[in-house]
Parts: sequence; structure tokens; C-alpha cells
Amino acid sequence: MTPNSVSPDRVAGQPLPHESAHLHVAGRAPYIDDLPELAGTLHAALGLSPVAHGRLKHIDVAGLKALPGVVTVLTAADIPGLNDCGALVHDDPILASSEVHYLGQPVLVVLSTQRELARRAAARTKDFVQIEPLPAILSPEEAHAAGQYVVPPMRLRRGDVDAAFAHAPERLQGRFHLGGQEHFYLEGQIAYAIPLEDRGLLVHSSTQHPSEMQHAIAHALKLHAHHVQVASRRMGGGFGGKESQSAVFACVAALAAHTLQRPVKLRPDRDDDILITGRRHCFVHDFDVAHDDAGRILGARIEMVSRAGFSADLSAPVMTRALCHFDNAYWLPAVDAQGFCARTNTQSNTAFRGFGGPQGAMAIELIMDSLARKVGRDPLDVRLANLYGIGERDTTPYGQKVVDNVLRPLIDKLVASSDYHARREAVAAFNASSPILKKGLALTPLKFGISFNVVHLNQAGALVHVYSDGSILVNHGGTEMGQGLNTKVAQMVAHTLGVSAHRVRVTATDTSKVANTSATAASTGSDLNGKAAANAAQQIVDRLTQRTAERLGVSPSEVRFADDQVSAGEHTLSFEDVVNDAYLNRIQLWSDGFYATPGLSWDRQTMQGHPFYYFAYGAAVSEVLLDTLTGESRVLRADVLHDVGQSINPALDIGQIEGAFVQGMGWLTSEELWWHPDSGKLMTHAPSTYKIPTANDCPVDFRVKLFDNRNVQDSIYRSKAVGEPPLLLPFSVFFALRDAISSVGEHRIDPPLRAPATPEAILDAIQAVQRQVATGTGKLLSA
Repeated sequence: MTPNSVSPDRVAGQPLPHESAHLHVAGRAPYIDDLPELAGTLHAALGLSPVAHGRLKHIDVAGLKALPGVVTVLTAADIPGLNDCGALVHDDPILASSEVHYLGQPVLVVLSTQRELARRAAARTKDFVQIEPLPAILSPEEAHAAGQYVVPPMRLRRGDVDAAFAHAPERLQGRFHLGGQEHFYLEGQIAYAIPLEDRGLLVHSSTQHPSEMQHAIAHALKLHAHHVQVASRRMGGGFGGKESQSAVFACVAALAAHTLQRPVKLRPDRDDDILITGRRHCFVHDFDVAHDDAGRILGARIEMVSRAGFSADLSAPVMTRALCHFDNAYWLPAVDAQGFCARTNTQSNTAFRGFGGPQGAMAIELIMDSLARKVGRDPLDVRLANLYGIGERDTTPYGQKVVDNVLRPLIDKLVASSDYHARREAVAAFNASSPILKKGLALTPLKFGISFNVVHLNQAGALVHVYSDGSILVNHGGTEMGQGLNTKVAQMVAHTLGVSAHRVRVTATDTSKVANTSATAASTGSDLNGKAAANAAQQIVDRLTQRTAERLGVSPSEVRFADDQVSAGEHTLSFEDVVNDAYLNRIQLWSDGFYATPGLSWDRQTMQGHPFYYFAYGAAVSEVLLDTLTGESRVLRADVLHDVGQSINPALDIGQIEGAFVQGMGWLTSEELWWHPDSGKLMTHAPSTYKIPTANDCPVDFRVKLFDNRNVQDSIYRSKAVGEPPLLLPFSVFFALRDAISSVGEHRIDPPLRAPATPEAILDAIQAVQRQVATGTGKLLSA
């Protein structure tokens, strides 16, 4: 078939509504807890460790069973197979056995006919377990000092750093504390396991990785993968929190269902959910930068220490991505970057939108901001002076060339459209006449690599069925968590077949349909699954083309699919006619599709290679207002220009950018995590103690536009990923706050602002600047 056999009149590229939008607004989109419960369903609740670290000496199972409504209690001893649900390393028990590693770790599971009774009994776990306390390490700094890591340290180097420092006219040193972030998905963790015949299990799991859940369950129950069917129709958000950490809930529900041969549902309370699961890694950055008088970086050393938690989970690839994104948008001629995943007696941290990329890029943006203040230039000028070039200064520290660089034209366009320079002058004028309220302005760019860190994960499969009435059913290995993946896949299938989008329906992700899938993560959902589905649809088009050409006596190159019709020369047939004819002539009307991202390579030892298929770019300008007496702040205006390539669905893409901006803004301004320094309990484990952004926190003036671009790589429809990259856009909010605080000292003192920039953090930074102004001391560079 020729490439022109499908009409350019496209379904792809249109701002179609989310495929479940009509169900969402009507309250008729069923999530797992909405599914009708089968007769005999039991409810599970997890009993949690009351201490941060200790030896588990005894569990009084009989005492727990005697509590009201308890059907039975299961412990690690009841797991017939492998007591582990670790994503990469076997160091993450489903239920604690000999040792507990954090306050909130699941120790046992209580089963009851009523969820409330199960929860009440599980809440009394501390009265029925005997634990011998052991010393606990609760901070990443403490773990780093003790040399306690979940994986060996990593190092990424390029160039002669020692020589760069020896000959550099200036140096900048500092420390930056960057907090973590709770996923706070709307739908909490949940699993509903149903026994099937011949040792089979059907598990409805709110997960981004059905295949991993399938494997973890099979290993725990000593079953084959074909015994376990995991299904996920939709999630109420995931953000990475349901990539690996849905496993403990899926495994416990499956264990109980398999043991008791009854359906079992496990839906933890929000507080328990947050106490059990991990979140975005907090980082501590120690940096030392050699630079010239214009703020150009000549060499950089950085040490990144993350709070991994008690087990490895995905901390290693998170740190890898952080190290690979330390450069962000900038050419760094000499780099020595080290990463340490600190083992702490806290929840095991995991994937979160950006997967380490935001933490790594935040460090270089802080350096750029501080450099500008040190050399007395506008931070935008310093950023532009260090920007990646085209044809030179175009290779990353890990050896990949930046071949699709649109940073400069994108930034120039945003500078013009946001009226950056005039607003910079207006902010300065406002601050000069306003002693209490201060404004700040900042522009930050981004470059974000797209692909999984691990090469073999960059693959996907799909099934496309065309029925004899012309309707189309699609199944693929990606999961729908509200981001619109199913909508984009349906658009690409419709586009390939030349039909209207309403003909296409996408069904639940199911391990019994598409096997060995990768997680819907790393912003690859549309790239991988869209390509696989389009591949399947194209095979059907090829068969229909050949049959129609024979039927009409024309060349296959004359056959066109468009507008629900198939035309060839003077002939025009309906799509239904062509499909029905194919069926009557025994032409296969379904196909499987597959896609593997080409050209990827990565050496974990040298940390060199070509780990990303392409880069997504963007930039944002944010203007803030803060009160120097209370530390309260708000975003007055945000201008965003973001590169999504040739958009499959502009409406969905803009929605993802807006959501990522607000979520990232929450991470950097209000979402503060706090563990009790003595007990190790996470105290911010509910909406009452953990502040996510609300509608009132959104920028008053929010302008989001897509950059006119087309992916140079052969991605699906030449689009670019949009899930994770825009989370870096609200860096501009944090640095606008820094700019406002800096004005208190007439921009001569670098504000020691930590993240999140809560009112308390802002006041601390303001007071530090004021003290230095009063005492005439040097610049404070630690945050």
C-alpha cells in the first residue's frame, strides 16, 4: 500500500472531547469501587506497623480473629510463594515478616464481611503485635552520612572538570533542599480480586502497570502468569503512584481471594493509603560551579541525595533520569554529577510525574538564577548565554546529540508574546514604591527526554477488530488514568482507517488480551500504544485495499480511505460495504499491532548512550505577588508556550499542560511533607495536613499556547509526549518568588529559599536577606 492511500482529511489533530467525558459529567463512568459486588465478597483492611524500625517478634492472630466481624486474618506466613512486590529488586515484602522498616508498613490483613469492621479491627494492630524497636534513620542526610543506600551510588561525567575549575575566574557553591510530593490521586489505591475456575484469578486493579501486577500476584501465589488476569478500565489519576505501588494492594486482595476462594476488595482509607505508599523523592543538592564573568558555566560538580525510603522500588531509574536532566536546556562543557539513593526508615518513594527529571533540572535552574544575581545580569540573559546550540554545543553530558533543538525560537516567541522586558521594568518600578508587597518575574525553559530509561520497556502491543457493521473495537496495553490516552489511540485508529472517531471504541486494558505490556509511564503512553494500534489498523487497511482493488479492477495505489468511504477512480463505496465484502470473501478483519521505539541505547555503567527518542521543549513566564509580612503569595499571571510536536488532540494537550503546571506549582509552593523527628510517622497524611492547590491557587491570568512544531522523529502523527515535560514549567513560579524576595535586598543577596516555598519558607528567606542587609554580610547560598 502507498503512503497516500489514506486521505489527509484527518481525525487526528482535532480537539475531540475525552472519550469518557460524557460519562464523567453524568457520574456514570464506573471505577473499581463502583463495580457491583459479587455475592460473598469480603472486605480487606491492612494492619500497619506502629514503629519506624523493629524486629517483628509475634502477631496475636487469634486475638485479632476474636474482634467483632472478623472472618480471618492473614500474615506473611500465609503467602505460598514469594513474599515480595519489589519493582526491580526483591527487597519489598508484601507483608512484613521478621522486620518492619517504616511506620505504616503493612504487617497483616484483616478480612470481614463489612469494610468498616475490617478497618476497625486493623486499626488495633498495635495491640496485637510485638515489635522490638531498632534504631531508625529518618532523613536522607543522615543516611548519606552513614553510607546507607538502596542501590550503589551513580556517577555521570563529561570533560575535564578539574581543569575547568583550575582556570575559571569565578565559582559558585551552595546547597538546595527540594521537597517531595504526595500523588494525591482522586481515586485511591484499590483492588478487587475474584476467584475463577482452575486456580484462576481476575483482579480489577487501579494500576498503571497491569502486567507487573500480574507477575507479582503469580509469584506470590505460586501460579503461572496465565492464571492471573488483571484488568483496568480507568483510574481516577495515577501520576506514577500506581506504577509499582499498586502491587501490595493487588497482591493482598489476590492472596485473600485465592486463600478463601471468595471475592475480596481492598480499598484503604486515604490516611492509610498515604501512610503505606511512597511519593516523589525529595532531594538535597550540593553544587559547585565554575563560571566566567558573564555567568557562562565552565564546569559543574553536583551531588544529589534522594530520600529513597526503605526499599529500592524505582529509585535507581529515578536518580538516573535526575542525573540525565541536570543539564536541562543548557550546554555544560564539563560535568561531574553523583547520585545517592539514601535508605531511610520511611515509605519507599517511587515514580512521580517527571520521574526524577524535575528534581535534576531544578538544580541547574537554581544555579542559573543564583549565577545571574552574582554577576548582576537578568536571569534570562544568563540562561540564554548557556543555552544549547545548533551544530555546536549540542551534545548532552551522557553523549546524546540534541538534534531537534527549538529552544531559542520558542523562548524568543514567548519573550515577545509575554512582553517580558516591559514587565520586568514594571515589576522593578512596583517594588521600588511598595515596601510590603513585592512582585517577582521569571522565565524558565525546559528540555525533557522521552523514553523509558530501560530500553526493553519501550515496546507496546494492540488489537484492532473491525466488525462487519463497520464498527471498530480497540484494545491496547496502555492504561487510561484521565489523561486521554484512549481518546488519542481511538483518533489514530480512525485516522488510519479513514473513518469517523465515533466508530471506534477502546476497551479496558486487560492482560488476557495484550500480554507483557510496559507501564503507562515515562510519557510514552500515546507514543507506544498509538503506534501499535495504528500498526494494527494499517494491516487491516492493507488487506481491504488489496481486496477492493481486485473487486473494482483498479490499482491498489488508487484506493483511498476517507470520510467513512473508500474511493478508487470513479468508484465510491461506503466503509460498511467494503468491510462486509471483505468478510464475505474471508478477508481477516482484525489484526494485532506492535511497536518498539528505534535507536535507543544505554550503558548503565558508563551512563552514556542514546536513552531518549526525542526531546520535548517548553518555557514559561510567571509573575507573582508576595506579602513580606506574612509570606503569603499568589501567581498573578503565567504565560506558557509548550512543544507537543504536531498535536493529536490540542484540547487534551492543553489540558495536560494546565494540569501539570498547577501540580508542579503545588509541589514547589505548598505541598510540604513532614515526618515526626522521633517516631518517624508521616504527619502530613490527609487533606487536613497536606495542602494541594485549589482552584483559587491557579494563576489569575493563565495563558497556554502550543508551539508550532513537528517532531523530527517518526513518532505517532509526529506528535510529542505531553504528560511529564510540562511539570517543569512552574519552575518559573518558584524563581519568580525568589526574584520577589531578592528585591528586599535590591537583588544583591541570593535568597535562601527552600522548596516548597510555603509562607514559612518565604518568611525565613526574607528574614535571612534582611539580616544580611542589616549586617552587611556576604551572600547566603544555602536553601
